[in-house]
This record gives sequence, C-alpha cells and structure tokens, in this order.
Amino acid sequence: MASDGKVAIITGAGSGIGKDTVLTFLKDGYSVALAGRRVDALESTMKAAGDNAARAIMVPTDVSDQAAVKSLFSRTVEKFGRIDVVFNNAGFGRKGAIEDLTLEQWKSVVDVNLSGTFFCIQESFRYMKEQNPRGGRIINNGSVSAHVPRPESTPYTATKHGITGLTKSASLEGRKYDIACCQIDIGNAQTETASRILHGTLQADGTIKSEPMMDVQDIANAVLYMASLPLNANVQFMTIMATAMPYIGRG
Repeated sequence: MASDGKVAIITGAGSGIGKDTVLTFLKDGYSVALAGRRVDALESTMKAAGDNAARAIMVPTDVSDQAAVKSLFSRTVEKFGRIDVVFNNAGFGRKGAIEDLTLEQWKSVVDVNLSGTFFCIQESFRYMKEQNPRGGRIINNGSVSAHVPRPESTPYTATKHGITGLTKSASLEGRKYDIACCQIDIGNAQTETASRILHGTLQADGTIKSEPMMDVQDIANAVLYMASLPLNANVQFMTIMATAMPYIGRG
C-alpha cells in the first residue's frame, strides 16, 4: 500500500463522496478518522471497509460545533499520533427562491459548509505545524457552484465561493508551516443525494432537464491523487465533472 503510516480525517464520511473516499484511502494504506453526524451511516462505512476498518475510527461529529471539531482532532491524534491529510467534505444545500429563504435555512448551510470547514482548517493548522515531521495537506470540497451557480441555490453557492476564499487564505498562511491547502470542485456525482439530477433538475432557462453523472469512485481517486503529492507540490484547484455536464456553456 502506497500510504502506509499516513493518517487522514474525512468529514461527511457516512455516505456519498465521503464514504467512497474513506474506503479508497483505507485501501491505499491510510489510517482514517471517519467524521459525520449520523452514527448509523458511519457504521455502514466501517462495515463496507471490511478488514481495513481495523485502521479506522468513528468520531461522530457535527462540524458546525467547534467543540466537536476540537474533539475530532484530539481523538485522531490520540489514536494515530498525527494528521497528514484532512478532507473537508461535509456539506449540504437548500433549494429555494432567494426571497423565500428563512434565516434558519441560510444559517444551517453557512454553519456547516463554511464555518465547519473553517473550524477544521483551524484545528489542522494547530496540529500540523507542531507535529514531527511538520506539515500536512488540507483538501476542501468546493463544488462547481463555486464558479457557476444553479438556480435557487443561494446559500450553497455563497458558501462554496467562501470555501475558495478559505482555500486561498489557508494555502498562503500554510506555506511557512509546510501545510498545503487545495480545493476540489465536483460536478454531478452519482450519489443518493444527487440522483434526482438524472430525473431532471431546474436549468437557468426555467426548463427541467436530466444531466450526465459521473462515478463517485472517480472523485475518490482524484482526492487520493491530490493527497499523494509531496508537500512541495500542490493541485491548487481541480475541477472534476461528467464530461458532458452543462458546466461549460451553462445557462
């Protein structure tokens, strides 16, 4: 295994992209801390890992809770001794016309997608700059919505633009500590959550159309590649999407 001895934290580890990335990292030899809000979902990921689950721990975590994030990092270091990679994957969106969104709907997305990622970046810095060997890599899940929004996706789109700002700031501030920060912007992935896109989703012209999807495993492989680089090299931004997805020319 290429990554024997390395340690990763993966948020949103109970389903979709997070689950496949956990399994891919474990197969490559990583020890992995699985973070997510639903214990049953984390248990499902552990079960899918088979014998590789011996190198994994579950840490039920709501990333919008700063104390819970601190506990996630301290438990990971207590168990595995260090942190080499953090994949900030946890996130969700709410659909709705901008004038109809409630404060609670807005805050719920911002608290998880943006504040949660910030809390994890902050803890990553605190541990990575002090450990020996020093440094590590932070990979943020951005989304193509960081560049081109869908209709009725204001909270999600705003937070994903914010993720880009966090990525750039952390990348700059991490240089002196050998901390590399990067971002993967993901298009239509064949997850349970996104499967509705196959049946038709709202377009900018008001029509409902089905869109091409890609295999989640291809995303997990891309995250693993970003993590595999030496710390003096970085994929600053990667966009991965179904080739025929309406991204170029969207609208």
